[in-house]
Amino acid sequence: MSEIIIMKSLLELIEKGEDLALITITKAQGSTPRGIGAQMIVLGDGSIIGTVGGGILEKRIIQLGVEAIEKGNSQSIPLDLKAEDIGMVCGGQIEIFIQIYKSRPKLLIVGGGHVSFALYNLASILDFDIVIFEDREEFLNPERFPLAKELVLGPIDKSLREHGISEDSYIVIVTRGHKYDEEALEAVIDSKAKYIGVMGSKKKVLNMFDNIKSRGISEESLSKVYSPIGLDIGNSSPEEIGISILAEILAVKNNRKVQHMRIER
Repeated sequence: MSEIIIMKSLLELIEKGEDLALITITKAQGSTPRGIGAQMIVLGDGSIIGTVGGGILEKRIIQLGVEAIEKGNSQSIPLDLKAEDIGMVCGGQIEIFIQIYKSRPKLLIVGGGHVSFALYNLASILDFDIVIFEDREEFLNPERFPLAKELVLGPIDKSLREHGISEDSYIVIVTRGHKYDEEALEAVIDSKAKYIGVMGSKKKVLNMFDNIKSRGISEESLSKVYSPIGLDIGNSSPEEIGISILAEILAVKNNRKVQHMRIER
């Protein structure tokens, strides 16, 4: 497989948000299946694009690639082809460089109003791919959100159900009304998202939870929702609310203990 095809596949996979390792042979001595510059892409599930020689050697390199993806560390590794875990008769030596590409976490902002806009502006300086959901075209356009990774226009609950929500997704629900917040929450409540936050007073939140439970959503599912949303910093303006929400998301992302405003269930 040519270097151009490898690079094209690499860019496509990065654009899709895949975690992967690009493995390149950087040194080769003696008899080896492939020489310096041979490349292969390894995905987190062990699937590959390209080859660095096949057989036992490639199986070992795939294993090293998967392990490096899990750890998130790029590294150079020397390999003796006569070693016990490889055992190739050609007897050469190679060194591989494993370059790790990790997807950026996703911030899904549900709603395009004042708080959403403030949150977007603040989050734009952080390491998030921002996706915004709205059903009103006047509130969702590239002029308003030029740095967003994706703008999703249409029925909010349907759009959320159809969107790929990974374990590295953080969802903030701040629509224009309780009805839309409730529909959005129900659409994502059983997703893999690491964080789901909904804006609203304790009274509104409790009422919303009761409504959702009456439709079969479990107490266990609701227990992971952060609502009222944000940290207790006495916020009032859209910008202060945005800071409060982002601070809470970063605390969850970085596994820090802080004073939430959420209702404990």
